[in-house]
Amino acid sequence: MQIYLPIAEVSVNSLLLLLIGAMVGLLSGMFGVGGGFILTPLLFFIGIPPAVAVASAANQIAGSSFSAFLAHLQRRTVDFRMGTIMLAGGLLGSTLGVAIFTRLRTLGQFDLVVSLLYVVMLGTIGTLMLAESVRALRRRNDPNAVLVRRRRHTWAHGLPLKMRFHTSKLYVSAIPPFVIGAVVGILGAVMGVGGGFIMIPAMIYIIGMPTKVVVGTSVFQFLFVTGFTAVMHATQSGTVDVMLALILLVGGVIGAQVGVGLAARLRAEQLRILLALLVVAVCLKLFADLVIEPEELFSLTVS
Repeated sequence: MQIYLPIAEVSVNSLLLLLIGAMVGLLSGMFGVGGGFILTPLLFFIGIPPAVAVASAANQIAGSSFSAFLAHLQRRTVDFRMGTIMLAGGLLGSTLGVAIFTRLRTLGQFDLVVSLLYVVMLGTIGTLMLAESVRALRRRNDPNAVLVRRRRHTWAHGLPLKMRFHTSKLYVSAIPPFVIGAVVGILGAVMGVGGGFIMIPAMIYIIGMPTKVVVGTSVFQFLFVTGFTAVMHATQSGTVDVMLALILLVGGVIGAQVGVGLAARLRAEQLRILLALLVVAVCLKLFADLVIEPEELFSLTVS
């Protein structure tokens, strides 16, 4: 069934949008990621203008993060003090990111810049994730492999402005979490991603947070930063398509429930390999769209 999206100014199949939302929700349930780094390129592929795709994806991530935040709140796996510092950095980064977003649209370079950023980001992340997953699978199958423990103390612990974080059981500088939050805020505004693929590893390996607290704290930050980003996009550039975000959110809720069930049946290494292959495949499709000559060299688009 075709549905007209007033902000995107295109007609798309509503069932296809539900399917995309469900697939992203499936990824969220299986891998514990927001899925924005997959959702936004998929919207590009079906003809949604990049500016609308980015802004509407932020809106969808904010909605799905709320449900996840409530679940982590019940489990008491949210470090509110750490999350507040990251949120402060995220709001600053989001404000800067929206300004960059608006400037790129004014110059008419937004589509190209975002596509290039996605190719670089997805290619790097997918390759590193695939290599790490293969090594982890080999170590698991090798009885002589030595388990390497993650260090809790890193260079970040030597920085000034130290604070005590009771939930995470850390005494560390507030500078790294603020900077991480700011970087994720910029990415969310410019690329329509939650930033979990950057934030979660950084929180574990740079700050030294316990794994059980990382996801809940990152979801707390996603909820408010992506919500703030969506409001900024809606008021400053008018690129949030509520109908698009709503359909994606409904599909995402359904897919997440299925993903949680599938995650219980697969090993962690297998899950990471599947996600890495998906990321690399999307990267290759974006790269092909950039370098292969289109059938029509000239077309009119609205972004």
